[in-house]
Amino acid sequence: MQNPFETGHIKNYILLYVSVVVIMILFFIAATLFRDTQTIRTKVFNQEVEPVNEVKETNTKEETPTTKFKLLEVNSGGYIQYSKD
Repeated sequence: MQNPFETGHIKNYILLYVSVVVIMILFFIAATLFRDTQTIRTKVFNQEVEPVNEVKETNTKEETPTTKFKLLEVNSGGYIQYSKD
């Protein structure tokens, strides 16, 4: 294998590196020139807080959840027992 520093091929390596860097810079410039910038409107929220009269009611009655489906019980034999409800 030949040493590129001794044979004079180092110019080709430097030229390749510089050309890659120049192409990257050109792509960056092209991407920034053709980018469409959109103005984004910021939302302004009402900073004034209105006093709220909250009346907390305590419900002593617990609501039982009603479901649309009824679970079936399985007996010890592995067969499903259908309920008559």
